[in-house]
Amino acid sequence: MTSMTVIDDGAPRAPGTAMMRGAMCRCPKCGAGSMFRGYLKVADDCPVCGEALYHHRADDAPPYMVIVAVGHIVVPILVLVEEIFRPAIWLHLAIFMPLTLLLSLAFLPPIKGALVGLQWALRMHGFDPRSPEHEPLPPAAPSKAP
Repeated sequence: MTSMTVIDDGAPRAPGTAMMRGAMCRCPKCGAGSMFRGYLKVADDCPVCGEALYHHRADDAPPYMVIVAVGHIVVPILVLVEEIFRPAIWLHLAIFMPLTLLLSLAFLPPIKGALVGLQWALRMHGFDPRSPEHEPLPPAAPSKAP
């Protein structure tokens, strides 16, 4: 965690801009720092501007959104291929299982970033320092037993 102190002035935050920055896996505030410190692990704070990001509560929303997005891409293509070419089932599986997996893995970080950006812009789940949900410090990491 950085030693910067970030003060929220209460100014309106643009949800569209925050979501676009989040979808690019960047800090929703400055757009420069990386939002993630791993594949899907959100950093506690932005390494550039110091904005606290540990307040996010994306939980199960990103996978649900990915299922909807990937389903809307894969299912029409699958139906089209079936109606035009009528391939064997094994060929459907060989094509559409990897396609579905790769699209899901590719869409998950940007969709999670966009949802965290939306939460930040709307000051949800502790992103508002005046909220009772606000946690001044990130939750402590669970201790590992020796």
